[in-house]
Amino acid sequence: MNVMERGDLVNLPPHKRPIALKWVFKVKVNPKGEVIRHKARLVAKGYLQKAGTDFGEIYALVARLDSIRVIIAIATLNKWRMHQLDVKAAFLNGLLEEEVYVTQPPGFEVKDDKLKVYKLIKALYGLKQAPRAWNKRIDQFMHQIGFERCTTEQGLYVKYWISNGQEEKLLVCLYVDDMLVIGSKAEYINQFKHQMTTEFEMSDLGELNYFLGIEFMQTDHGMLMH
Repeated sequence: MNVMERGDLVNLPPHKRPIALKWVFKVKVNPKGEVIRHKARLVAKGYLQKAGTDFGEIYALVARLDSIRVIIAIATLNKWRMHQLDVKAAFLNGLLEEEVYVTQPPGFEVKDDKLKVYKLIKALYGLKQAPRAWNKRIDQFMHQIGFERCTTEQGLYVKYWISNGQEEKLLVCLYVDDMLVIGSKAEYINQFKHQMTTEFEMSDLGELNYFLGIEFMQTDHGMLMH
């Protein structure tokens, strides 16, 4: 990830303090414990931020696990299709409302401008407001493509419409960067996937089998969680 895409290299304004950056390395494994990817992530040292100065609201809404279980049960009863998506580097999509400055990434300093800092436009992992910025970004997009946020479960988005005299449904449960997509027909799920991939970098994980640490298995009696 190029930090220059996150913001502009500038002189640090008076009375402003830059937030230091660091690299975090992680090995990602699948449900069987097999290594599938080595990740390097540039992270801001958010613990250096001051509330009211560097950030305001930081909370981000996610679907509750109990709600997800109920929705899966309803989908199984109605024989709706269930798929899962993952937004790659989700927090990097959030637009910042605050004025945030960070140091240059270790090992990637600009040779002739080492004293300059980056003024961020988009969020970085580690910033206190990063989850909130991403949540606002995805919420705006979901409304833009015709979804409504459920008033009692605000991690759930719903879209209804009539096709050939029949009511069709598309439901999306959002848990940070994980998305459970449920539709009355496969074509509507595929259409939603296309909309998401045109806006964000996505991983299409196919039919539901492993979500939020829970493994799912399709049986003759419905979806089994274990």
